[in-house]
Amino acid sequence: MSFFQWAQNPWGQEILVRISWNLFWLAAAGGVLFVLGHLVFRATNKEGKPVAVEGPGTANLPEKIVRHPLASRFFHWTMSLSMFALLITGFLPVLGVHFEWLTIHWIAGLVLIGLVVFHIIHSVFFMGIDNIWISSRDWKEFKQEIQHVLSGGEPPPKPGKYPVDQKMFHNLVSLFAFGVILTGIVMLFRVDTPLFARNPYLFSESTWGLVYVLHGLSAVGLVGSTIAHVYFAVLPEKRWMTISMIAGWVTKKDYLAHHDPARWVVTKKAES
Repeated sequence: MSFFQWAQNPWGQEILVRISWNLFWLAAAGGVLFVLGHLVFRATNKEGKPVAVEGPGTANLPEKIVRHPLASRFFHWTMSLSMFALLITGFLPVLGVHFEWLTIHWIAGLVLIGLVVFHIIHSVFFMGIDNIWISSRDWKEFKQEIQHVLSGGEPPPKPGKYPVDQKMFHNLVSLFAFGVILTGIVMLFRVDTPLFARNPYLFSESTWGLVYVLHGLSAVGLVGSTIAHVYFAVLPEKRWMTISMIAGWVTKKDYLAHHDPARWVVTKKAES
C-alpha cells in the first residue's frame, strides 16, 4: 500500500505530490475499527453508573449548572458544519463524486479560520487556558485510569470540568485543525479567489508537494477523530454531555456524579 504520490519534474527528479488516498481509507477504517473495538470492550466491561454524592455546600447548588456558555456552543456547532463541509468537498471528488466543490471548500476554510480565531480569543480571555492545559495531575490520573481499565485497580478521582481524555482529544483535533488551516492558507495562492492574486510559482514544486502532504495528513487525521467524536457523542452514558452542548447546562445530579465540586467550582446558574 502506497501512502504518498510521487511524480517526475522536468529534470527527471522524483518529487512528492500529495498523500495517497489509501490514507483516507486507512483513517476511515481505523475509525470504524476503533468504534467496533470500543463496543466490544463496553459490552464485556460494564461498570456501575456514577453516583451523585452530596457533600458540604452541595445542597445549595442550582438544579441546572452552566457547562457550555452560548459562545462555546456557537463555536462548536458552526465549526462542526464548516468541518463537515471541508471533509465532504475535500474527499467526495476523490471518490468520484463530481460537483463544483472548490469554491465551497475554500470558503468553508475561511469560516473555520475565523471560528478558530474567535475560539482562541474566547478561551484565553474569557474561559481560561487551564481548561485545556494538561497538568501533571491530569497525566497521573490518566495513567491511573488506564491501570483501572486494564487491571481493575483503584479508579482515579472525579475530574474538574474537563477530564483529561477530553483535553487530549481537544488538543489532538486542534493540531489537525491548525495543520489544515496553515497549509490551506498557503494553498489559496494556487486558486483564483478575491483574497490573493493567483501565484502557483510562490514555491517550488517539491515545496508545494510538502504543503499538500501536510494538508492531506491533517485532513485524514480529522476523518478518524470525527468518527470517534460522533460515536462517543451518541453513546447513552455520554449523552448527557451532548445534551449540554445543545442546552448549555447539566443537571445537578450529573454534575455531582461526574465531577468533583472542589475542582469545578460552580459560580453561575444556568438559564431556564
